[in-house]
Amino acid sequence: MGVFICCAAPVGAHTQAFLYLHSFPAVTRSLLSVFEEDAGMLTDYTNKLLQSMQRVFGAQSEMGLATEQLSQQLLDYEKKNFALGKGDEEVIATLQHFAKTVGELNSLHSELANQMADSMVFPLIQFREKDLTEISTLKEIYECGEHVIMSALFQNVKTQLTVQLKVDLVKEVAYTRRKQHSASLQYYCALNALQYRKRVAMLEPMLGFTQAQVGFFKKGIELVSKKMDSFLSAVSKMTQNIQAQLDSEAETMRASQRELLSVEDTVYMPDKDSDSVNRTLIQKAGYLNIRNKTGLVTTAWDRLYFFTQGGNLMCQPRGAVAGGMVLDLDNSSVMAVDCEDRRYCFQITSPSGKTSMILQAESKKEYEEWICTVNNISRQIYLTDNPEAVAIRLNQTAIQAVTPITSFEKRQEGDPNPDRSGCASQNPGAAPEPEDLIAPGTPIQFDIMLPASEFQDQNRAGGRRTNPFGETDDDYSLLQQVFAVRFQGSMAVRCGNNQEVIYEAMRQVLAARAIHNIFKTTESHLMVTSSSLRLIDPQTQVTRISFMLDEVSQFAAHQENGRLMGFVVEGRDWSDGDEEGEPAFSAFIFESSTEGEKICYTINLAKEIAEAKKDPEALAQLMKNMPLTNDGKFLLLEPETGDTADRVGQEDLESEA
Repeated sequence: MGVFICCAAPVGAHTQAFLYLHSFPAVTRSLLSVFEEDAGMLTDYTNKLLQSMQRVFGAQSEMGLATEQLSQQLLDYEKKNFALGKGDEEVIATLQHFAKTVGELNSLHSELANQMADSMVFPLIQFREKDLTEISTLKEIYECGEHVIMSALFQNVKTQLTVQLKVDLVKEVAYTRRKQHSASLQYYCALNALQYRKRVAMLEPMLGFTQAQVGFFKKGIELVSKKMDSFLSAVSKMTQNIQAQLDSEAETMRASQRELLSVEDTVYMPDKDSDSVNRTLIQKAGYLNIRNKTGLVTTAWDRLYFFTQGGNLMCQPRGAVAGGMVLDLDNSSVMAVDCEDRRYCFQITSPSGKTSMILQAESKKEYEEWICTVNNISRQIYLTDNPEAVAIRLNQTAIQAVTPITSFEKRQEGDPNPDRSGCASQNPGAAPEPEDLIAPGTPIQFDIMLPASEFQDQNRAGGRRTNPFGETDDDYSLLQQVFAVRFQGSMAVRCGNNQEVIYEAMRQVLAARAIHNIFKTTESHLMVTSSSLRLIDPQTQVTRISFMLDEVSQFAAHQENGRLMGFVVEGRDWSDGDEEGEPAFSAFIFESSTEGEKICYTINLAKEIAEAKKDPEALAQLMKNMPLTNDGKFLLLEPETGDTADRVGQEDLESEA
């Protein structure tokens, strides 16, 4: 019993492996390599067997030696250990019986030559020239179609194409896929049919040879007939049964081909997925394009099969039986990137930042699901008892926890001014609830947009841009420290005297980014002075936003992810008409290239300097304890601040949020 391509189990009493179309292409390729290896071994064996038969036919004077060699070749079939040899037990037993008979019939007559030519040599030659040659031809067509499909796919995924060219490329992809589908089905069916034909091809020549020998030798014909009649009858019946199975399965395969090839062309077109994106996956597999460097500035893209296994990203190269680990996804980061002229690209980076790779999906759905899957695996959800349930629960919780929008100017209907009643909990002894820290439905701002008027004011004639690495003329500051950061988001909060409000703001901002596929951020420079905090554009040196130091009421780094930090700024809300205004707090969340604790330490030091300025003696004592630069103007902090300064002018980086 076997399994053909998308067919029911065939008729038969023995288990037999057959090539079929699997939902995972890697499985089909692995099976195909086994079938091709088996066909190659069969070709080699057939050639050797044919040579032995031709020697029997052509060398009458050495017939005894030739039949002895033939007998040995028949016995060698069992030693070949075909990978798909299940179901060949009867063939092996029959060949062994034939080998014994051939060993006994070691003399021939010239009149036997014509019978051997018709019944022994010719069927095997026909099998080799017809069946095995067909397999070789279909293999070449199949491999040629593979290259054509890859070329069409690479052309289709390119950007900056005209509408007509996109339509033509989509049709070309569909046509090549349909053509390759038809060629692969013919190739698979031929390989499946070969498993039957090889049995007939092995048995039929020997059947004709033995029958010719029995008919030729009149002397002892009765004795030979008693030994061989029943055996030959059984072999003949067995070959007829195998042929009947082949005919039945061939008809079933033809029906399956007609059904599979009757689908619409849209099935073969990319970006036609009707299903929604599944954001709770913890396992993913499929073909991706990977970018590889081929020189100092040149790159090449290879299409490989990738899959996840536990916390690892695996890759199975072409021709490989199993995959190998490419990257450990635990605590890794994933982000969308713009790469050359290709779309649907994303980058995976190891926790250390030393290893990264850029991959490209074939469709938008695959692109989003791969990013969500890697993000879920990086949280080590797969280590829990029920990872699928945990992933679903986290996704639902994140959706319910945030209602992100891209600007503070957009408020929910009926709630134009979120409640800022404070972080006081009903139970003073318990930890504050999330709704006590941040009002439900609070909008989230994912970028700091510099107004055009302010940009013009900072760049008009006579104006100056901020110098983040030196002293300014209008403000002498004892401390000036610059950090490379990426703005993640900001939102209104209810209080500014509790670090828990910063942690909750971090959770909601990152959850909103993950839910709404907002992976892209821009690098900025955060300047910490003894009087203010400034966020500076590294390209133009324009200040995007600044806060006085006394407005920063709280700051903290994330307890687990050391690169996340945030601070709370206190302002005034005059929307109620109060002349003094009500206190209003906003949390700003950043991801730093260094440790967030260093930024918090610098802000705390700036506050100490600002406080010490009120007392000259305290300021003098503080300056005595802190190292200064050679000119005595600035506090000298850790050396890596210079590394941050050196990065001015680099291109915008992508965030791993």
